[in-house]
Amino acid sequence: MEFALVLALGLVAGTLGGIVGFGTSIMLMPALVLVFGPREAVPIMAVASIMANASRVVAWWNDVDWRAVGAYSATGFPAAALGAATLLAMPTRAVEASLGAFFIAMIPVRRWMAQRAWRLGLWHLALLGAVIGFITGIVVSTGPINAPFFLAYGLVKGAYLGTEALGSIAVYVAKAITFRSLGALPWDAFVKGLIVGTSLVAGAFVAKRFVLQLDAARFRLLMDGLLLVAGSTMLWAAAR
Repeated sequence: MEFALVLALGLVAGTLGGIVGFGTSIMLMPALVLVFGPREAVPIMAVASIMANASRVVAWWNDVDWRAVGAYSATGFPAAALGAATLLAMPTRAVEASLGAFFIAMIPVRRWMAQRAWRLGLWHLALLGAVIGFITGIVVSTGPINAPFFLAYGLVKGAYLGTEALGSIAVYVAKAITFRSLGALPWDAFVKGLIVGTSLVAGAFVAKRFVLQLDAARFRLLMDGLLLVAGSTMLWAAAR
């Protein structure tokens, strides 16, 4: 029964993540912790996140910016492996609090960047891949961090969703490989991650019809709202 509720929540979380590109882990992780415990929840979510991002790539395959993916992934992959190894040896409360504040602060920063038409280049994405990859290796979700920077690169809607998802796959694969090599991803947790991931995959394709109906301005406004929710959730989790 509890697993069925997790899958139902996964469908909702997958749909939300499919619309804005993040929020899946933030919604689903508390339920995974309650059902499976914190030790299993993190690797389960890592596997499920790979599936969720893969489904977004498939949904928006024709819109993916491959140069942006290459620049981000080249540094993000090794940085995520280092971050995952660091996670197993450190507490994360301070990191979560910092990320929460950062998510909220990025709302005015993103708007400031948009007003000045500040555009990022490929070398910016490579630098961001190293920083965000390492942080993603440590915490459950950093999807909201990617949002303003990929938008500033000039991506929106399907192009943003597909490109950011493919870059994130590289990061989560590195994280899962590191967990597995260090004994933190047993086969039963891997299988559970695959099962949970199926509900996220379904949500991504449900989301596509909604994204196609959004104009760019409303899409960016929705992103700001999710950044606020994500930041508040991280601060609440850190304060517990």
